Amino acid sequence: MCAQVVFAVLAAYLCGLFIPSACRDNLNYRPVIGVLAQENIIGDPHAQGPSYIAASYVKYLESAGARVVPIRITGSYEDYVKIFNAINGLLLPGGNVDIQKSQFSRVSKIFYDLAIKANDASDYFPIWGTCQGFQQLTVLTSNKNLLTLTDTKAVALPLTFALGAENSRLFKSFPKDLLLSLAQENITSNFHSWSLSVQNYTRNAKLKRFYRILTTNTDGRKEFISTMEAYRYPFYAVQWHPEKSPFEWIDKPGMIHSLSAIKASFYTASFFVSEAMKSQHRFLDQKEEEEALIYNYSPVFKGLSSIFMQNYYFD
Repeated sequence: MCAQVVFAVLAAYLCGLFIPSACRDNLNYRPVIGVLAQENIIGDPHAQGPSYIAASYVKYLESAGARVVPIRITGSYEDYVKIFNAINGLLLPGGNVDIQKSQFSRVSKIFYDLAIKANDASDYFPIWGTCQGFQQLTVLTSNKNLLTLTDTKAVALPLTFALGAENSRLFKSFPKDLLLSLAQENITSNFHSWSLSVQNYTRNAKLKRFYRILTTNTDGRKEFISTMEAYRYPFYAVQWHPEKSPFEWIDKPGMIHSLSAIKASFYTASFFVSEAMKSQHRFLDQKEEEEALIYNYSPVFKGLSSIFMQNYYFD
């Protein structure tokens, strides 16, 4: 009984961190978030099907109080409309596929368009993009690939906060000591070769109207956007990897397991889950919900030398 009370107090505290009091009566405290699968990494010896989801993204969301539905990349438009109306948000994960021609890109666009339409009709539906997901969102918004090569393959960096970013939806409830750590410590893991430069963002009217820059970074030559949120829509994107610090363990530069890095992971996840709680989408019944959840699948351990410790594979 004591543990239940402690958990309830913690849950109430976290909800209070991110959600205005006037909105709390309408919250969905059983949020289900979709994570989009993608084509396998070429040469993956552990593959058990043509697509995968890294387990770290599932754990990341579960750590903040959400359940996860895997979204396969071989479904029909009708399949995705049905899933969209049942889940409370979408996470577009990192990876290594073509963000214009892949099945990952095709399905991302379907959900992106559905989310735009839903939010325009006051049907709240948030999207989160990490690394490749960040990049995918820039293509979906601009209808162009505006990415540029950067030397950011395996490095941890501090964030350079834009003016007023601490009052953004994403960051405004972060503890001050965590914001200071993010600004001063090398705790954001970067594992990408392509970035959206500030210059390319500035030159593209669609991106400038749609997204607000929250943080930037530099590889020493090019300044690129590392965190952004949409002005009108509950869409958020990070070029760095908050899910890696608690859940990935390959011994490489850029992999940070400090307390402040893990705290950053938790607060980003908690923020996005709190956004998903504002969605009122539901499965038709409990049986349909149970059959859709990630618990029906078993992750495959890929070894300590793998960039992803565990993957879920799908037909």
